[in-house]
This record gives sequence, C-alpha cells and structure tokens, in this order.
Amino acid sequence: MSNYASNTDLLRAEIAAAAARLIAEDGADYATAKRKAAKQILGNARIRGETMPDNTQIEEEVRRYNEIFFADSQPVRLLHLRKVALRIMDDLAQFSPHLTGAVLNGTAGEHSDIHLQLFADSAKDVEIFLINKNVDFEVSETPHFRRGDPVETVSFLWQDEGVHLALYETDDLRGAVKVSPEGKLARASTDVVRTLIAEKEGP
Repeated sequence: MSNYASNTDLLRAEIAAAAARLIAEDGADYATAKRKAAKQILGNARIRGETMPDNTQIEEEVRRYNEIFFADSQPVRLLHLRKVALRIMDDLAQFSPHLTGAVLNGTAGEHSDIHLQLFADSAKDVEIFLINKNVDFEVSETPHFRRGDPVETVSFLWQDEGVHLALYETDDLRGAVKVSPEGKLARASTDVVRTLIAEKEGP
C-alpha cells in the first residue's frame, strides 16, 4: 500500500471517529457531523472525495463510541425507543409501517428520533388519520430511499420522542429492499421490531 493510501485511510478514520462523537454526543445528523468533523480536522483545506468516510464507516464508529462511553445507558435508551416505535407502528398498522435509521440499526442514543416509512395510497390518508388522533404535526420532505426525489414527511412529538413518518406510495413497498448492499437490515416490519425487543428483554 502506498503512503498516500495509508494517509488517506488514516484521515478517513479520524474524520469518521470525530463525526461519530458529534452524532452520539450532540445528536447531529450524518451529513452535518461529517462536514463539521472534516472542518475540525482539516480546517479550511480542500477535502478530497476519497478522504470522506461513508455512512457505514461512521455507523460503526458510533457503535464503538456507544460501547465505550455509553455502555450502561445506551442499550436502555435503545430498547425504550424501539418500544415506543412499536406502539406507534401498531397504531399505524394499516399503512404498512417499517422502522429505519438509528433505532433500527442499534446506534440510537439520547438525541435520536424515531424514523418510520409508511406505505399508503395517498399521503392525505395518513394526515387525516393523524388529525383524527389529534396529533399536531409538521410537514417536510425526505429523499426517496431509491430514487432520491422528495417524499412528504410528517413529524411530531409522541410521548416526548421525535417521530418522523416518510410517506411512500403503496407500490414503493414492492421495491423496498429489506437488506442493504452492506448486508444490514435497511427497514423492519412490525413483527421484526417486536422480535428485536424480545431478544433484548429475554425470557
């Protein structure tokens, strides 16, 4: 391996570790954490694309950071968020809810929100359902998990936890791969979330 490659790998690892700290400690999103971490380490120097870690590398660093600094509190927090997510998913069962993000991959911490993907004939159906439940929500947009174009997302507080529902069309469910190219669970159905909770709670 050339010295250039070695230096690039080391720098990438350093940025990933710094980004992981920002995510675990401050609740920064991956893109913001990556940008801030790179600036902390490189200042205003131009950053080469290959120097930036991908989200998979950062996720592993977040997992490692949690194990070192939050070994007692993080698993408890994660289990709580999964239980809250499951209750919401049960309420939204008619919209085929799937859990994604940090609450699914196990890196969720103190500042993490719950992210769900819903699949409905119309986003209005979900909005009307929430209105009838007296849920006060805000509307924004999230990139489509496959195409990248924006999809409507509704956000609200539920039992003091932030919840974000990305609203997809029913047909999108057929193209929603459950396992990412890295071999990790990309989204989980209600039954899978229930199993994850049972595994942590034990008999």
